[in-house]
Amino acid sequence: MNLLILNGPNLNFLGIREPEIYGTQTLEDIEKQINHYATERGHNCTFFQSNSEGDLIDRIQQAHTDNIDGIIFNPAAYTHYSYAIHDAVKAIAVPTVEVHLSAINARESFRKESVVAPACIGQISGFGAAGYTLAVHALEENLV
Repeated sequence: MNLLILNGPNLNFLGIREPEIYGTQTLEDIEKQINHYATERGHNCTFFQSNSEGDLIDRIQQAHTDNIDGIIFNPAAYTHYSYAIHDAVKAIAVPTVEVHLSAINARESFRKESVVAPACIGQISGFGAAGYTLAVHALEENLV
């Protein structure tokens, strides 16, 4: 499988930003873990992080033409209000799993609702970096 792993705003500050919530691993650390896990299973990974909603939408749309089989996406704060990202995910024929490091349903009330999740095949939340490898497995199961 060709996988696209997308990360939204402020995730480039993992390891610095609120380590009590998001842990001490950097995004680079997490990407190495994902790549190792996926490569062992015969998959190819492409990684993209942006703090810009438009850049994320452009990359989602590009996945449609780039022969991407599945997307693992942590939309971060855009989770809760970006109908444009919802529409971009819904518009393409690429199965997408929404991932969050923290348990968003156990946090502030504004974090409890995802407007992106209904466009995805599923959501994984609260398992830290392991959520990304769980998403790889979920895509494997969905694409068989």
